Amino acid sequence: MSPNPTAVPRIPDRPKSKSTEDKTMKPVRQMLLAAPLIIAGAAAAFADESSVNQTIDQQLGDHTKYHAVIVALQKAVAAQDAKGVAALVSYPIGVKVNGKETNIKSAKAFEQHYKAIMTPEITKVVTDQKYEDLFVNYQGIMFGDGQVWINGICTDDTCKNFDVKVQTIQDGPK
Repeated sequence: MSPNPTAVPRIPDRPKSKSTEDKTMKPVRQMLLAAPLIIAGAAAAFADESSVNQTIDQQLGDHTKYHAVIVALQKAVAAQDAKGVAALVSYPIGVKVNGKETNIKSAKAFEQHYKAIMTPEITKVVTDQKYEDLFVNYQGIMFGDGQVWINGICTDDTCKNFDVKVQTIQDGPK
């Protein structure tokens, strides 16, 4: 049988060494395998945050006001910014100062007792709290096991306008 003069000659593939193939394909393969997990995780986190936002809207009102205070509280506590935290608190507030029940009547008094009020345990609860794990009901938004609660405080008779403030700071369950 004679060779076909119109056939295009096939050039043999250049053999690749295994190490070259591993170096180029392994990262691509890993990325392709990981992509669905990354997308699923991001979608789940968004869904959880969306669910919390919806619950806040239904139970308490505008979630954007609450979200802003939650973020501000966590940043101020993480920075040990006594003045920043004090600005987010509703006064008077009953707290324990060195184990003694105390009624704090002003931001200035809160700042003076900050380290005794914001114990390392309470600080850790606030800074470690994930937004999507917040507990929300008609009484407000709870951090941890109830160490900190925030809620809206009506500024008019119909409660259409409200300020979001920290209303409770206390030790957790022992």
